[in-house]
Amino acid sequence: MDDARTDTGEVRVAVIAGLTPLEELDHDPFLVDTRSQHAMCVRWALDKGYVVTRRLVLNGLPPGHRALWADVEAGRVDFFVVPNERVLDRALSSAHDFAAECERRGVRLEQAGLDEPVYTAAMKADVHRRLSMPTAGYDGC
Repeated sequence: MDDARTDTGEVRVAVIAGLTPLEELDHDPFLVDTRSQHAMCVRWALDKGYVVTRRLVLNGLPPGHRALWADVEAGRVDFFVVPNERVLDRALSSAHDFAAECERRGVRLEQAGLDEPVYTAAMKADVHRRLSMPTAGYDGC
């Protein structure tokens, strides 16, 4: 599918991150680290010359939920990007149904597919501190 470009030539992307409970940090730190999920997608988009216009943090949202489609319908988002399938599975109640809804609406759904960070104990501690102590630098992502 061709890029959907605005009259200024920009391709606008909505980044989807999956919200995972802090309790899963030791098991799968990337799923808990929404900041790194967003960073991966932003890096992917910038490498392709796309502009990130929306950042979503979701947990089990139904594929037809208005929050997903409002910016698409308003012309502020051309397509979605998610870090990988695991994140998509966490973010939406049905990744398959979301992909089908994207196809039905003619909206691309991409996976960045870049390498995930290798989490050290210090990195996990930073994620834990950021998410468990908002005054320690948590910025909502």
